[in-house]
Amino acid sequence: MATAVETHPGDSHEIPEYEAHESTTSLKERIKKHYEIASDYYYSLWGQHIHHGYFKSPTETKEEAQVNLIKYLLEISNLHQGAKVLDVGCGIGGTSRYLAKEHACSVTGITISGRQVEIAKKLTQAETSTGGAAGQSADGVDAYSSGGSCRFIELDAEKMLEHFSADGKPTARFDAVWISEALSHFPDKPLFFKSASELLVPGKSSRLVIADWFKAPQLTPEQEKEDIQLIEDGMLLPPLCTAEKYVEMAQKAGLKVLQGPIDISSDVAKTWDISWGLVSSPSLWLFAISQGRDGLAFLQAFRAMRRGYANGTFRYAIMCFEKP
Repeated sequence: MATAVETHPGDSHEIPEYEAHESTTSLKERIKKHYEIASDYYYSLWGQHIHHGYFKSPTETKEEAQVNLIKYLLEISNLHQGAKVLDVGCGIGGTSRYLAKEHACSVTGITISGRQVEIAKKLTQAETSTGGAAGQSADGVDAYSSGGSCRFIELDAEKMLEHFSADGKPTARFDAVWISEALSHFPDKPLFFKSASELLVPGKSSRLVIADWFKAPQLTPEQEKEDIQLIEDGMLLPPLCTAEKYVEMAQKAGLKVLQGPIDISSDVAKTWDISWGLVSSPSLWLFAISQGRDGLAFLQAFRAMRRGYANGTFRYAIMCFEKP
């Protein structure tokens, strides 16, 4: 008797042809629209941490692995307790809350999505109110019993230096700028590194902490087309960089390498095996299709991510810099 082959709904839908971004403005509009629509689904599928998991053992859950990644970033950065942190591309605030609750940090989270701010505030208020903490102040800061706190702002990260400055000078400085899987979305990456450098306090305790997606160096045109372009298209990314390019941009902005880049691709790749299983509902695919070609391209990019990790063309790395 023949064994039935299990199928995935993604197999019955086309992979959209690559579509170049018309402009940086249209790309940002598409990114914002994506997160306005999809953030509630992200939360239902991934939980509060919308980033890769760092799997240290085969038995760990995705939630445990996601916390492992935050802990690893704390380890390589040696971020001091009670640090003042700018969490760039904070999503629905999972990392911000962890740093506030477990590391007593005062965290300002920024995201381009107003819906993500709403979810982040709701989750943080629920956590602080049930944890016996001080609760929310008049200026929208949620305080934890650890002494840490969170606040969330809707803000295009490429305008963060302008937002935290007046008359050309920063009005706020941070011990750390933390950015996890958001920088790959930014069209103007040198501007980010310049802004982060300006907003960091000077000295050996300052930290720029990065976890992100990269392409492998020296790919062939065929590898770029077959693997990388599908990820860039579906995940709404400008052309991906190598990890070494981030180091170059950071150094040009006056930052010094403290750790990395550390390639942990093999330790995080399981994230997309799990994710492919999580999007096995036919109704989810129908919803994605109803949102236009970007919705379908996004889900099909999960397949491309798995392929890229398997082929070694797509990489994941973490790194840390300081401001001398």
